[in-house]
Amino acid sequence: MRCIWCGDDPLYMQYHDTEWGKVVKDDRVLFEFLILESAQAGLSWITILRKREGYRKNFAEFDAKAVSKFTEVDVEEILKDPGIIRNRAKVQSAINNAKVFLTIQQQFGSFFNYLYSFMPNGSSISNNPKSIKDIPTTSLESISISKDLKKRGMKFFGPVTCYAFMQAVGMVNDHDHACSFK
Repeated sequence: MRCIWCGDDPLYMQYHDTEWGKVVKDDRVLFEFLILESAQAGLSWITILRKREGYRKNFAEFDAKAVSKFTEVDVEEILKDPGIIRNRAKVQSAINNAKVFLTIQQQFGSFFNYLYSFMPNGSSISNNPKSIKDIPTTSLESISISKDLKKRGMKFFGPVTCYAFMQAVGMVNDHDHACSFK
């Protein structure tokens, strides 16, 4: 049994079964989800999943150092590709956010360490939603993380986007209580 939200789209089911809610410690993967979740703001997640390879290609295989060095010429090239969400502000924010990401890595040793400094006892949270209505869209942690990231200059990463990111990378496990992947 799966969480109801993934429906019957094979891509969504694969994402649900293999990624969503699983703890990610790799900073490169955390950066990937940072870019993808920021791009998703105002859109459906399935739209982003369908464009994931376009993001991988255009954002240097999610190498934060490489992305942080992108120029306006790179932005213009990226915006030509229908394989991504062609929103200038979101593309420019990915470059900006890469710089913030790298600064945090230097300060905390890793982005993972930074994120988990906000978590109770430095651990993931496992919720037990009975239905989709019981899944929150924010938490005290997502509010704190997004506020801190905003102070550091990060864009397109408010509390709701941050919470979705936390779900994606396993900081929060919101699988339905009856889900086989809980």
